[in-house]
Amino acid sequence: MTDQRARTIANVLMGLAAAGAAFYILRTPALRRVAFQLAGAALTGTVPAWLNGEIRKAWAESERVRVA
Repeated sequence: MTDQRARTIANVLMGLAAAGAAFYILRTPALRRVAFQLAGAALTGTVPAWLNGEIRKAWAESERVRVA
């Protein structure tokens, strides 16, 4: 078995495992509630922090004066 073939098989198996876990979580009401709460916390915590960092970088870059 080649290295590329092994990687392909591993990727397929990981994808199937992730899809199976997502299906199980979405079919179980308690797990579904927890998953949506965690997703909401991630979106309200990490996205604004990332956006703030990008705005700060853009502001710092806009202050630079290019000398030709």
